[in-house]
Amino acid sequence: MGMAKKLAGECFGTFALVFAGTGAIVIDEVTGGGVSHVGIALTFGLIVLAMVYTLGDISGAHINPAVTIGFWAARRFDADKVLPYIVSQCAGAFLASVILRLLFPVNITLGATIPAGPLLQSFILELILTALLMFVILGVSTGAREKGITAGIVVGSVIGLEALFAGPICGASMNPARSLAPAVVGLHLQSLWVYLLAPTIGALVGVLACRCVREPGCC
Repeated sequence: MGMAKKLAGECFGTFALVFAGTGAIVIDEVTGGGVSHVGIALTFGLIVLAMVYTLGDISGAHINPAVTIGFWAARRFDADKVLPYIVSQCAGAFLASVILRLLFPVNITLGATIPAGPLLQSFILELILTALLMFVILGVSTGAREKGITAGIVVGSVIGLEALFAGPICGASMNPARSLAPAVVGLHLQSLWVYLLAPTIGALVGVLACRCVREPGCC
């Protein structure tokens, strides 16, 4: 598979994730709770599930810079592909947020992840959530590809589960691109660093945890 197709897959997959996921948040706000918190969590989980099955054999369906960095740290992904993947993911996310801004011009947040409590609380939550996600992804993926009979179901379920219980506090982003785009387009930059740094560190922690469990002599 050519690199251009892989990058296009990552761009479109991240676009779908941000458009559907943050779109659910926007529509929930516009309709006064028509989607509900449970519906938002399910939307994030289901769109990831769909993208894993659709794009897993093309790009690996990372659709998340933290996951790409995690695959690289786990020695499953070439270093020279990390930056192109991240750029493509961010491009897809920004395109989704720009379209949502055009569709809902009066919406304030555009689905941005904004801590409901102290920044440190959300930072720790995002770090742990992403570590758990990366741990699961490494367990069900082949190399740097999330593709298989159960991979999409497992990864989508973990994202939906984490969004269900942690979403009301920290937003349960676990994805720098998902947080970056609505924050920049909607001009909510005050806590953005939490959602760029915590998921990245969390993904690395997830890699270490996976090594301790799966690699002999690691721990």
